[in-house]
Amino acid sequence: MTDIVDDLKWRGLFAQSTDEDALRKALADGPVTFYCGFDPTAASLHVGHLVQVLTVRRLQQAGHRPLALVGGATGQIGDPRPTAERTLNSPETVALWVDRLRSQIEPFLSFEGENAATMVNNLDWTAGMSAIEFLRDIGKHFRVNKMLTKDSVARRLESAEGISYTEFSYQLLQSMDFLELYRRYGCVLQQGGSDQWGNLVGGLDLIHRLEPDAEVHAYATPLMTKADGTKFGKSEGGAIWLDPEMTTPYAFYQFWLNVDDRDISAYSRILSFRSRSELEELERQTEERPQARAAQRALAEELTTLVHGADQCAAVIAASRALFGQGELEALDEATLSAALSEVPHARVSELGPVVDLFAEVGLVPSKSAARRAVKEGGAYVNNVKVAAEDAVASAEELLHGRWLVLRRGKKNLAAIEVASA
Repeated sequence: MTDIVDDLKWRGLFAQSTDEDALRKALADGPVTFYCGFDPTAASLHVGHLVQVLTVRRLQQAGHRPLALVGGATGQIGDPRPTAERTLNSPETVALWVDRLRSQIEPFLSFEGENAATMVNNLDWTAGMSAIEFLRDIGKHFRVNKMLTKDSVARRLESAEGISYTEFSYQLLQSMDFLELYRRYGCVLQQGGSDQWGNLVGGLDLIHRLEPDAEVHAYATPLMTKADGTKFGKSEGGAIWLDPEMTTPYAFYQFWLNVDDRDISAYSRILSFRSRSELEELERQTEERPQARAAQRALAEELTTLVHGADQCAAVIAASRALFGQGELEALDEATLSAALSEVPHARVSELGPVVDLFAEVGLVPSKSAARRAVKEGGAYVNNVKVAAEDAVASAEELLHGRWLVLRRGKKNLAAIEVASA
């Protein structure tokens, strides 16, 4: 067995545990059966969930047995948010999302061998439980005064909206999960983010009350943050989802490629499976030649491959190169090209016309006269071909997939024209 606590600490993946020495010994003596939960409160996981998904993967690779819980029960309630009540989704919607999240988590884990992963759903042990049974068997062991001290609950109590009994009871449900997994699978460790610490400890306390001889542990990873103060996992367009229909592989790749230099070292240590020496070398390159963005490219390629597969990763890299004149735009399939161009300024027109008009229409230049200057100076391109004449007119034969023109001013300023009637 591999003792991975030191590695987790070096990577910035260790915020706190109930007893570090006891946890270190348990992991060293292993294998340990552990679990991490994911609530289906949306149709997809987002990049913030990758911290937990990949930590589960690390622990399994170290020889431990994961239980990946997708909460068909807790997903119908939702962990209290600090600001306002969640909108409750129908049981049918939650059941659909359970299946979608399972399909996203499963590729990261191995379901073979002595430490094979198991997918579990907490609806299995809550659906048949009556309210009286829940209150007598679980609620009896919780003290309201202690539950009120949880940060998200305390903040909600101070707000004008307050908190419903439904969301207040969430911590009982999650605590019961740990108890059930301990009894059913011998699970002795719950892993989660540090914002879940109150729930993690609640489950451990419940086990200690009902199973006094149990040796169980809780371990939390830190929350990822951004150096500029904005929330990790967000872009101008919103959350970065793992579902390719909600965030395209191209946009996913670009998110990591555009990570701030101040953040890339921390993100790489947390999310990459590269060795310590490889990551330290990338950190050195970032410090010496930040403009090369070597660490960002490495992380973007690794995570896009993990989430979307090697073929999709190769396609988005080819698209990225082609857009900036380092590859053939004609070689890109329509779906990849459309996804890439959705990430740059674009305008829809009913018909083509003079190139200078198109450059001004899409906002690459402030005016038609500025567009003519760009052409005259040799800095205007259509589909990576330099525009030679100020009076050039775009033709339908130039359209990529009968639909798109890629406009570029200089080396880095991109835009797209879409012909609506094509």
